[in-house]
Amino acid sequence: MIEITVTSNDDSQRLDRFLKKYLSEAPLSMIYRMIRKDIKVNGRRAGEDTMLAAGDVITFYISQEQLDALAGTKKRVTAKRQFTIAYEDDDVIVVGKPFGLLVHGDSSEKKDTLANQVVDYLIREGSYSPRTERTFVPSPVHRLDRNTTGLVLFGKNSAALRTLSAMLREDGVRKFYQTIVIGSLREELHLIGKLHKDPEENKSRVYDASDPRGKPIETIVRPVHTGSDYSLVDVELVTGRSHQIRAHLQSAGYPLICDTKYGWASANRALQKKINWSTQLLHAGRLEIVQAPPPLEHLNGLEIKTPVPPFWKEIQLALFNKEIIGNGIE
Repeated sequence: MIEITVTSNDDSQRLDRFLKKYLSEAPLSMIYRMIRKDIKVNGRRAGEDTMLAAGDVITFYISQEQLDALAGTKKRVTAKRQFTIAYEDDDVIVVGKPFGLLVHGDSSEKKDTLANQVVDYLIREGSYSPRTERTFVPSPVHRLDRNTTGLVLFGKNSAALRTLSAMLREDGVRKFYQTIVIGSLREELHLIGKLHKDPEENKSRVYDASDPRGKPIETIVRPVHTGSDYSLVDVELVTGRSHQIRAHLQSAGYPLICDTKYGWASANRALQKKINWSTQLLHAGRLEIVQAPPPLEHLNGLEIKTPVPPFWKEIQLALFNKEIIGNGIE
């Protein structure tokens, strides 16, 4: 007989869904058979739809060896930390993602990801224990493309993760990006439209707001510094669609420099003679928390920033003959 206690991260979760995560190596049919014969909650038989609460005691009427085999405990492969910490408290950590690092794993890289690096950091700091939190892992609530740098929000517990996700859906977080575009932008642009993504090409197309195709998008572009051929801009991402900034600015006539997917090929070739850069330049540099409900109400009014990476300096000097943002310069 083995007993485990439900933690706050598994509060308000169905028994069967909890067991699917806890007994990760067990077939689904075995889990439902165990609920009928080998498991009790607080000393009583429970149905698969029983809602768990923090403090509930789940009793397994099997051996420790059987439980360990079904739980499938695996040794973690640690990854060298590459991120910076912009903000951290007991519920949330906001990190600065470097260039070239995936937020989540894919077919080319499953281990050395931002998500794994953050989890490793939290384990070392004692903020997270896989031994006690078998069914919950601290996770990011949004993502950035591999070549986009900047801020990524993580929930350190399930309540924070759910709340952060809701805040992003309900405009509780304002997100600002910095980039350099082709063209002289002298006035603020308030762009609306529809965005449709072709999954086969992994490319999005912008349509008029009245078009039935695509999902609504809204992007606000504010010039920070305007040159004769290029402009450094601050972009507020009101909606958060995949490739939204790159596609929306290209459709407005101001593509990101060196963007091989959405940019202008002839302009990119000319840029190669000026700068040693071959992909889009995009940095998620600032977040503003405008509406944070419990348990994250302490975040209300918080502004979180991270500076642009060092390689921005050389690019700005080449295009504007001076450094406009970076190294603490706003």
